[in-house]
Amino acid sequence: MEHSAWKAHVDNIGPDPARMLPGLPESMALSYSDTRRQDRRRHELGGGRSRGGGQGSDGANPRPPRLGQHTRWMDETEGSAALLINTCEGLESPFLEYLAGQGEKPVFGVGPLLPGTFWKSIGSVVHDRDSRPGRETNYTEDEVIQWLDSKPGGSVIYLSFGSEVGPSMEEYDELAEALVETEKSFIWVIQPGAGRPGPPASRLYGSYEPRGLEERVGNRGLVIKGWAPQLSILSHPSTGGFLSHCGWNSTMEAIACGTPILAWPIRGDQFYNAKLVVKYHHVGHMLPGIDDQLEMVKKGNIIQGINRVMDDGEVRGRATVMRGIFEGGYPSSSAASVKALVELISK
Repeated sequence: MEHSAWKAHVDNIGPDPARMLPGLPESMALSYSDTRRQDRRRHELGGGRSRGGGQGSDGANPRPPRLGQHTRWMDETEGSAALLINTCEGLESPFLEYLAGQGEKPVFGVGPLLPGTFWKSIGSVVHDRDSRPGRETNYTEDEVIQWLDSKPGGSVIYLSFGSEVGPSMEEYDELAEALVETEKSFIWVIQPGAGRPGPPASRLYGSYEPRGLEERVGNRGLVIKGWAPQLSILSHPSTGGFLSHCGWNSTMEAIACGTPILAWPIRGDQFYNAKLVVKYHHVGHMLPGIDDQLEMVKKGNIIQGINRVMDDGEVRGRATVMRGIFEGGYPSSSAASVKALVELISK
């Protein structure tokens, strides 16, 4: 998408209308807000609520390259024989074709790169412990599954952000209050260092603590501190939605499990992944208010978003249909891409 923006000359785009990107689906047209994306947590460093200026809260470049310039990642592909992308034709066929045309070299979709246990467990609950053992957590995988077994089908909202980015402390407070008021059952994963700025290695002073939340919600909520068996949760029939930052791995896992997504992107490609989910595949919703770069996310936005994604039968139906791409196991198009790559290398 970044390269697409450069090709479409959208550095001067105005608030209306959206700018079409030649060669890509109409649903992925760039809006004014798309070109003004910032790391949503940059305000923490400045002490105010403005998202402008300075470096991102995780130490990375907070804004995409200037849209009037060639994007750096395209330059880095110079001299390569082919590109390997962690996706498949069933998810992103027109985008793979677009990249192949722009880069003038083969592009192979070889994903989703999910654990072998996932492909062996299609149609049932995946057991993460077989492929992701030995992580610190306050609940075992069996305890999580037993809790989910006690809930009606599609009634649980799963909430988890990445290990490097997530909401601010203030937004976590809003999220906790929203979970109390929604009256929806939920599993909330709180990563080490959650709510604090900086990469994981620099967050040594604890995580956000939703004090009193568990007492207020009782058995309606499960708060996991540390590692969570994400594939087990997403593949469980009681899980009806996933509030996610839309990192690519989490996005693919949710789609592969047929779980609708409530998108809360924080930075970088997460905004484009969210747009793919919401605008192109229509298997989720964007968190209300996320386009307002100057304001933190509020409790009301979260409640509205959770109710929308959990109560939308059409979105759930489309997510279930899309899961069918993987019912035969690892996609045949990806297997063919791996074979073509081997042949290319052997030459």
